[in-house]
Amino acid sequence: MILKVKVCGITNIEDALLVESCGASGVGFIFYQESKRFVTPEKVKEIDEKLSDHILRIGVFVNTNADIINEISDFCNLNIVQLHGDEPDSCLKEINLPIIRAYRVESSSFKSVVINTSFVSLFDSFSDGQFGGTGKQFRWDIIPEVIINKSILSGGLNIDNLEQLFRDIRPAAIDISSSVEKTPGKKDEKKVKEFFNKYQILRNNYADFDGIKFDK
Repeated sequence: MILKVKVCGITNIEDALLVESCGASGVGFIFYQESKRFVTPEKVKEIDEKLSDHILRIGVFVNTNADIINEISDFCNLNIVQLHGDEPDSCLKEINLPIIRAYRVESSSFKSVVINTSFVSLFDSFSDGQFGGTGKQFRWDIIPEVIINKSILSGGLNIDNLEQLFRDIRPAAIDISSSVEKTPGKKDEKKVKEFFNKYQILRNNYADFDGIKFDK
């Protein structure tokens, strides 16, 4: 399946069905207990049973043991694992599903990332002591074009900067969360619909925004 827009921080069935109906190609469930958007495996299993087979289920983990990741992935029927912590390379080899690896980028600097065919890169805003979900935009232009065009972009994406993203940055896929929320973990129906309406308009104008293929 193709991942074009992932909506992360899903905690309930209503929001999952809303973003699916609006055109999300993936939903993200955060299994990091320190997150304001933490959701239990049991709740994710309930949500999974209501979703169609056409949307990717992505589990977000932070510094979690590979055995636990595999156990939760099986229980929740996940399709992809997203690593958002400081996991060692050895951990990646032990995970049974395709992997998205997140890099937190500071606004003034960028450490080179080698394109690795064993996982997909995601770039998010850096915040000391916080693993994602900041709602802050970093300097997208400091990521080399050859990398961002094969990667997922997150961090401060919203309806106001979406056209800049299509026109100037052109990542392979995007990841949104806080910009379409009422409160952490609860989506705002109006914001979600407005975002996807604009996304669809821009998709028609920028045909090279193609997404990333994952084997489901």
